[in-house]
Amino acid sequence: MSTQPTIAIVGRPNVGKSTLFNRLTHTRAALVSDLPGLTRDRRDGEADFEGHLLRVTDTAGLEESSKGSIADRMRQQTLAAIEAADLVLFVIDAREGVTPADEGFGRIVRQSGKPVVLVANKSEARASEAGYYEAFKLGLGEPVAISAEHGVGLGELMIDVLNALGLKPVVKKKSGEEPHPDQAASEDEEARAARPLRVAIVGRPNAGKSTLVNALLGEERMITGPEPGLTRDSISSDFTWKGRTVRLFDTAGLRRKARITELAEKLSASDAVRAIRFAEVVVLLVDAERPLEHQDLTIGDMVTTEGRAFVVAVNKWDLVENKQKRLKEIRELVDNSLAQVPGVAVVPVSALGESGLDKLMTAIFKAAEIWNRRVSTADLNRWLGEALARHAPPAAAGRRIKIRYITQPSTRPPTFVAFCSKPENLPKSYLKYLTNSLRAAFSLPGVPIRFNLRKGENPYEKSGRGR
Repeated sequence: MSTQPTIAIVGRPNVGKSTLFNRLTHTRAALVSDLPGLTRDRRDGEADFEGHLLRVTDTAGLEESSKGSIADRMRQQTLAAIEAADLVLFVIDAREGVTPADEGFGRIVRQSGKPVVLVANKSEARASEAGYYEAFKLGLGEPVAISAEHGVGLGELMIDVLNALGLKPVVKKKSGEEPHPDQAASEDEEARAARPLRVAIVGRPNAGKSTLVNALLGEERMITGPEPGLTRDSISSDFTWKGRTVRLFDTAGLRRKARITELAEKLSASDAVRAIRFAEVVVLLVDAERPLEHQDLTIGDMVTTEGRAFVVAVNKWDLVENKQKRLKEIRELVDNSLAQVPGVAVVPVSALGESGLDKLMTAIFKAAEIWNRRVSTADLNRWLGEALARHAPPAAAGRRIKIRYITQPSTRPPTFVAFCSKPENLPKSYLKYLTNSLRAAFSLPGVPIRFNLRKGENPYEKSGRGR
């Protein structure tokens, strides 16, 4: 059996999977045509990802089918490829946008527990821009815009794949010198620092979002006033704070709609939803006199569901009399109401008086740093041993559940996978214990944590024995 990490390229028919396979492997092994369903069997090849030789699997298009049909057998082949893979490249056609089939198969990929890199193919034309932004709603993280046919965007795709696998680009030696082991990591940090940090300001109507954006930008960029709802679209503006470029998204106020009962429908009417999905850090702006009303909690729940870093800014702080007492009350309210992300930073500001802005920006960058934090596998398994010793997993049907190994396949948000003998029988309360213990041990406050369980042994144990 190959010890190379394996990548499965999946998606519905005719999104360009085989073209991407050929481009990555530098072959013409996979047939390419506008005719959907041309690929029926899995096809393997090797690809050089920035110095790492990885195995790539091309799969048939995922589509709904009747049991026993050719399409059903093709689907089973694709599901088997996902199961065998270390990472999944989920490909959509950016020109067509996200289809119901994409959403359905996106759920399958999420449920697999495998690290996923979302690929928005055919992004070479302007018509693909809407489809790229639409891809955020799949809940698979930030898409990588590429054109497999024209070879555009493959460098960024390779870096994202390596990051998801916990690998670093191999830095070529110069003049016979060995590269410093931290060099690749520092280059990743430099690349991230060079990109604008995407920050969305969200909240109820008339919370002062546009006023805050104007204060941060240092100019009257947004229309403001006492009337709620002046902002109707998400507006982005760039500015520099202490040498870092920030892209701010001022959003329309998210308000309740009395005749709509579904959470997604309540929020989908506003363009602010797109800004939340596109952001890296979301600032929930609340009124100091009326913090965390029902709609604020609805917004907060969506931010955590989308897996974004989170900061609460308390506006109109200049109107508060007993500031110390009020801040303590609001922090307790945030901890109780947003218990799924304990430790969210709460920063008092006055958008109109332009006070508290430096503290807010410090909290934003701190949240982004935690959101991107990676913990070494050795440290994770040392923590796991200690956590299990403090509080052992319960028994299921008279047999103790064993958790053997943990790893972090991805960041943004921090995502962990533990290998467990009976994951389906592990109580949610114990999983919550592990998540809270991990959050405390590695200082991960204020960001969502994904903690997934997979059935199986330590995936590196057998290869370790064979050495």
